[in-house]
Amino acid sequence: MNQDPADKQAQHESFRDHIATVDQKGKRIWIYPKKPKGAFYNARTYFSWFLLALFFTGPFIRIGGQPLLLLNFLERKFVILGVAFWPQDFHLFLLAMITFVIFIVLFTAVFGRVFCGWACPQTVFMEMVFRKIEYLIEGDARQQKKLNAMPMNGEKFFKKLLKHVIFFTIAFLIGNWFMMYILGSEKAIQIISEPPSHHLAGFIAVLAFSGVFYFIFSWFREQACVIVCPYGRFQSVLLDKSSIVVSYDFKRGEKRGKISKKKTPPPDQGDCVDCNQCVEVCPTGIDIRNGTQLECVNCTACMDACNAVMDKIGKPRGLIKYASYNAIASGDHRVFTPRVIIYSIILTALITLLTFLLFTRSPLETTILRAPGTLYTVQDSAHISNIYTVEVVNKTFSPLPVHFKLEGMEGQLQLAGSQMVVPKASIAKSALIVTLNPKNLIPGRNNIEIKVLDDKGREVDAVKTSFLAPENIDELKK
Repeated sequence: MNQDPADKQAQHESFRDHIATVDQKGKRIWIYPKKPKGAFYNARTYFSWFLLALFFTGPFIRIGGQPLLLLNFLERKFVILGVAFWPQDFHLFLLAMITFVIFIVLFTAVFGRVFCGWACPQTVFMEMVFRKIEYLIEGDARQQKKLNAMPMNGEKFFKKLLKHVIFFTIAFLIGNWFMMYILGSEKAIQIISEPPSHHLAGFIAVLAFSGVFYFIFSWFREQACVIVCPYGRFQSVLLDKSSIVVSYDFKRGEKRGKISKKKTPPPDQGDCVDCNQCVEVCPTGIDIRNGTQLECVNCTACMDACNAVMDKIGKPRGLIKYASYNAIASGDHRVFTPRVIIYSIILTALITLLTFLLFTRSPLETTILRAPGTLYTVQDSAHISNIYTVEVVNKTFSPLPVHFKLEGMEGQLQLAGSQMVVPKASIAKSALIVTLNPKNLIPGRNNIEIKVLDDKGREVDAVKTSFLAPENIDELKK
């Protein structure tokens, strides 16, 4: 009895109703990916070496004497590519985040999830560090299944213990290295070299981070990409039929069928021999022949596996390749669609604006506010004073002496102390007394502007604030 075409189509599309790592009862299906090998895997390995070297040397790299990257949330101090940023630069951070999001949208619209397969820390550590160690200790997929199925014995206990000890050691190392990006390499090394009891809170935090990393790479694994990572979920709305992703050439591969030296394949049989190697090497357990799926991280393992099979049967490589749906279906290789062009224009504008703001950013950020709980002081008929609190943020890595000058109005400024010198990459606070002549004031609130000058008399900042005068100031003017 022939199956109804609608039922066949529904059966073919059933993979979209569930993820490959969960069965119909909701129980997790443990993935045993076969060890990949091939040109793409080798290229990913070499690239991962570069990324890992950058991660482990990053805390010690200096640009102009400053860290390559420092995200000190505790002291609200951030250094990116040797440039210091403070909470006062939040608008730059917000603009940079918007720019980064637009870049992700554009990059994904053109190249799909290639970042996930090649540069994502989750994939790099999982596939290029932890998975390689697992292959080395427990063997390939078939040996791992056999080991997990056997009852506990000396061999299984030793291999499992060795693997998990190494996993937690690496996770602990990663946790400490992340601490260097938060506290700085010098302070982190100092903390590490001292007994944990001296920094108990920090030690517990590092242990917690290490436990999270260990849990992810020893058990959670591909679920982080499939369930947790929002990027994979966004893929369905960011991709279109012109996006270049890891794709199965269905026009060349279908109709699938086995090959035999004794039988001539039918004329309508495609190049796919249904060997299932592309599924066996997939770290998320999907069948790429079903089309683009949210679980696919574009790791290219299926491409290497398929190319190896094509070499064996004398067929050209590229049955699974980087290509768009349109390129396979109709030969349309256009990448710059109207959507991509619009994204590119927006991204260019944002990068231009961000660059302009960075290069015109003031080295100082000054805040001058009237001291809380104070009004004004009438010294005599010719002098009225207000007290202000001054906070100056030095965004540079050199101490900066500063002076204050009243703009557009005669008056006196008296700083607590002879001079304010703002330490490098730090904050200085002081008190400032502003004294004005009543003749220049109106009752109540008056707007004034104070210029901030460096030691060479150059203006580095300007602050507008208010000066409070008595309501009977007209009587003082007489």
